[in-house]
Parts: sequence; structure tokens; C-alpha cells
Amino acid sequence: MSLVRRAVPEDAGELLRLRQVMIDAVRSEAAADWHAESLPGLRARLADPDGDFAAFVVDHPERPGALAALVVGTLEYRIGRAGHPRGLAGFVFSVATDPDARRRGYARACMEELLAWFRERGAGYVHLTASAQAEPLYASMGFVRKPDPLMELTL
Repeated sequence: MSLVRRAVPEDAGELLRLRQVMIDAVRSEAAADWHAESLPGLRARLADPDGDFAAFVVDHPERPGALAALVVGTLEYRIGRAGHPRGLAGFVFSVATDPDARRRGYARACMEELLAWFRERGAGYVHLTASAQAEPLYASMGFVRKPDPLMELTL
């Protein structure tokens, strides 16, 4: 039996907590002041099992009501191209494990479920950004570093 399950709206607060853990690990940013505004939209996305958003989680084995790990991604449409004519791409944007639950395989198990979800929906490829600490995990799952010149504009 898998420890991984699909997240539900009641998990939204814990998803935000673990997302903050991930954010804090890669950069300094104002903490929970954004959580309250994010909560309603996240709950709505989690309530739509047929949408383009999915989160997979593992419940914390020592803390009832808490999550040990999460992986979150979206399925996006992009105009097709050679090798990927349907234009469906997966994007992983949150992977986090509670500090006291690390090194137990939870993130890998969640990633495997998310990748299966992407495959079931016809994604031709999956993108993610990796911290140096997480890169070995993703490489072991078949991800390769790309020289994509990503740029960002904050609106």
C-alpha cells in the first residue's frame, strides 16, 4: 500500500506550510503573510480532481494532521513541436519534505505519483527547477539539466 495520496482541500494549510519550508530553503522571503490570500485559490484547485493541477502528499507518521512531504504540479498546454505534437507539458513547482521527515523516500514516492498523473494525461515532457541538494534525486529519476535561458518578469 502506498503512503502517497492525492491532496484534498483540507490539506491546503499544510501544503502552504511545506511550500514555505521549500521557499525558506532556497531564498529569504517574507513568511506566512501571503498564506491567507493563497488559501482560497489553493482549496478550489484541490477540489477539482479533473483540472490541470495536482498535489500528492504523504501524511506525517509522527504528527497527526501534518504532512511529511508534498509534490505539486500543473499540466500546461503549449503549441506542439517536433517530438511533442500534442503540446502538453508537466511543470513541477513545489517539492518539499518536512525537515524531521527527510531521507525516508517520501519526496521520491510523491514525484512518482505526479509523473504517473502527467503520463495519464498525455504530457510529453516535464519541467522543473532544481536546487543543488535536490538535483541528484531528479537525475536518478531521469531528469536532465537543460540550457534553457529562463527569464522572468514580475507583474
